[in-house]
Amino acid sequence: MSMSGSTTAGKITVEVRVFATLRQFLPELGIGEAKSLQVEPGTTLDDIREMLGLPYEAVKVIMRNSLQAYPGDTVSNGDRIAYIPAVAGG
Repeated sequence: MSMSGSTTAGKITVEVRVFATLRQFLPELGIGEAKSLQVEPGTTLDDIREMLGLPYEAVKVIMRNSLQAYPGDTVSNGDRIAYIPAVAGG
Protein backbone atom coordinates (compact mmCIF):
# COMPACT_ATOMS: atom_id res chain seq x y z
CA MET A 1 0.00 0.00 0.00
CA SER A 2 1.52 3.31 -0.96
CA MET A 3 1.12 6.54 0.92
CA SER A 4 0.96 9.97 -0.57
CA GLY A 5 1.71 11.63 2.75
CA SER A 6 -1.20 14.00 2.20
CA THR A 7 -3.06 15.90 4.88
CA THR A 8 -6.80 16.38 5.11
CA ALA A 9 -8.32 19.30 7.03
CA GLY A 10 -5.33 19.67 9.36
CA LYS A 11 -4.98 15.94 9.96
CA ILE A 12 -1.94 13.84 9.19
CA THR A 13 -1.80 10.40 7.59
CA VAL A 14 0.05 7.45 9.11
CA GLU A 15 0.31 3.85 7.99
CA VAL A 16 -0.09 1.17 10.67
CA ARG A 17 0.67 -2.55 10.64
CA VAL A 18 0.10 -5.13 13.36
CA PHE A 19 1.81 -8.49 13.57
CA ALA A 20 1.31 -12.00 14.93
CA THR A 21 -1.23 -12.24 17.76
CA LEU A 22 -2.14 -8.54 17.44
CA ARG A 23 -3.78 -9.27 14.09
CA GLN A 24 -6.81 -10.66 15.97
CA PHE A 25 -7.72 -7.07 16.89
CA LEU A 26 -7.82 -5.96 13.23
CA PRO A 27 -9.20 -9.03 11.43
CA GLU A 28 -10.06 -7.00 8.33
CA LEU A 29 -6.36 -6.64 7.49
CA GLY A 30 -4.52 -9.30 5.53
CA ILE A 31 -1.09 -10.52 6.57
CA GLY A 32 1.32 -7.58 6.31
CA GLU A 33 -1.44 -5.26 5.11
CA ALA A 34 -1.33 -1.69 6.38
CA LYS A 35 -4.16 0.44 7.70
CA SER A 36 -4.06 4.11 6.75
CA LEU A 37 -5.23 6.44 9.50
CA GLN A 38 -5.95 10.16 9.57
CA VAL A 39 -5.03 11.57 12.99
CA GLU A 40 -4.66 14.96 14.61
CA PRO A 41 -1.19 16.51 14.91
CA GLY A 42 0.18 15.72 18.37
CA THR A 43 -1.27 12.19 18.37
CA THR A 44 1.02 9.72 20.16
CA LEU A 45 1.79 6.11 19.34
CA ASP A 46 -0.13 5.15 22.48
CA ASP A 47 -3.17 7.16 21.27
CA ILE A 48 -3.11 5.16 18.03
CA ARG A 49 -2.76 1.87 19.94
CA GLU A 50 -5.91 2.81 21.87
CA MET A 51 -7.76 3.83 18.67
CA LEU A 52 -7.01 0.39 17.23
CA GLY A 53 -8.19 -1.42 20.37
CA LEU A 54 -4.81 -3.02 21.04
CA PRO A 55 -4.35 -3.88 24.74
CA TYR A 56 -1.38 -2.06 26.29
CA GLU A 57 0.04 -5.27 27.77
CA ALA A 58 -0.11 -7.07 24.40
CA VAL A 59 2.22 -4.63 22.61
CA LYS A 60 5.88 -5.25 23.40
CA VAL A 61 7.64 -3.30 20.64
CA ILE A 62 6.61 -0.28 18.59
CA MET A 63 8.49 0.59 15.42
CA ARG A 64 8.23 3.89 13.56
CA ASN A 65 9.91 4.22 10.19
CA SER A 66 11.97 1.06 10.91
CA LEU A 67 13.30 2.38 14.25
CA GLN A 68 12.17 1.45 17.75
CA ALA A 69 9.78 4.02 19.19
CA TYR A 70 8.02 4.61 22.49
CA PRO A 71 4.33 4.98 23.43
CA GLY A 72 4.59 8.70 24.21
CA ASP A 73 6.27 9.60 20.91
CA THR A 74 4.17 11.82 18.65
CA VAL A 75 3.61 10.80 15.06
CA SER A 76 4.41 12.80 11.94
CA ASN A 77 2.75 12.85 8.55
CA GLY A 78 3.74 9.79 6.52
CA ASP A 79 5.04 7.74 9.46
CA ARG A 80 5.03 3.95 9.04
CA ILE A 81 4.14 2.37 12.38
CA ALA A 82 4.25 -1.27 13.48
CA TYR A 83 2.92 -2.77 16.71
CA ILE A 84 4.59 -6.05 17.62
CA PRO A 85 3.65 -8.49 20.42
CA ALA A 86 5.99 -10.62 22.48
CA VAL A 87 7.11 -13.56 20.42
CA ALA A 88 7.92 -16.91 21.99
CA GLY A 89 10.25 -19.44 20.52
CA GLY A 90 12.45 -22.22 21.55
